[in-house]
Amino acid sequence: MKKIFIVILSLALLVAAEVDKAGTTAAKFLSIGAGSRAISMGGAFSAVANDASAMYWNPSGIARLKRQEILINHTEWPADISYEYMAFVMPMGSQGTFGINFSGIFMDDMKTTRYGEEDTGETFGAGSYSLGVSYAVNLTDRFSIGFNGKYISETIANCHARGAALDVGTLFDTPFGFRLGAAIVNFGPKLKMTGLDLLFRADIAPGMAGNNESVNGILETDDFDLPLLLRVGVSDDLDFGELGRLTWAIDANNPNDNSEYMNAGVEFSALNNTVFVRAGARSLGLSDREEKYSVGAGVNFPIVYGSIEVDYAYELMDNLGDIHKYTLRLNF
Repeated sequence: MKKIFIVILSLALLVAAEVDKAGTTAAKFLSIGAGSRAISMGGAFSAVANDASAMYWNPSGIARLKRQEILINHTEWPADISYEYMAFVMPMGSQGTFGINFSGIFMDDMKTTRYGEEDTGETFGAGSYSLGVSYAVNLTDRFSIGFNGKYISETIANCHARGAALDVGTLFDTPFGFRLGAAIVNFGPKLKMTGLDLLFRADIAPGMAGNNESVNGILETDDFDLPLLLRVGVSDDLDFGELGRLTWAIDANNPNDNSEYMNAGVEFSALNNTVFVRAGARSLGLSDREEKYSVGAGVNFPIVYGSIEVDYAYELMDNLGDIHKYTLRLNF
């Protein structure tokens, strides 16, 4: 299984290295992290990946879940934008684990303005969403592999861009105790805007007498890459007996639209995994860090057939304002 892990990691590194860092990508909402727990740990989650948000960070992680899980995440993003993430995971024993997930950004309608006509009385909407289906399996007691295929849609007024992408991840428990995780996410074709708002009337021969001055034309838009990202992480647990457990994690990230950077985080659980305190640092190594530090906490309540966990994350941004993220997890 070590050989399989090395081969997949090598292929992922090769793909990421061959992508030109153009600086601009489509469907950038796919880069918004899912789950309060992962965000409060600085986004260092590819080698942890042990809740339903693993379908975002490293889809192989859902193979380790023993119970069905529902996760609902709400994020208050800057500029009155909300980010929502919902996931459901169903373990099927030796047949593997299946999951579905939804993520999207939503905002209020905005006023339509045109050149020389600011008060049109019209409004338009904009938003983006992704709908994914995941499958993961434990190939051995130490090695897991997972896939997440997703449909992507971005809309603004009467224009849209639609496409599909694939995430692939692996998780390996080393003989030395620590875990290794690797994932390449948002691998797919470029997106391109199309729609009625790109239609316009043009005079193709203004100097020719008697020509048609109202020929229908279509504005041509560029194709943009998806935000392809390679994550490679390591994590481990330190057991302090009755005092609790400390989990640390570090992720190295190689995106196609920025320089390489690292995320790091810790989680301390106490009172028999009932209370959690977390902290992390994000985008380490970037010269202009927008996402900086994060903290969070969680409480787990046992119920008759499982447990309910409520998590909160606070993320400090440099210019955009601070981020609040709330997550509800139900295991049954």
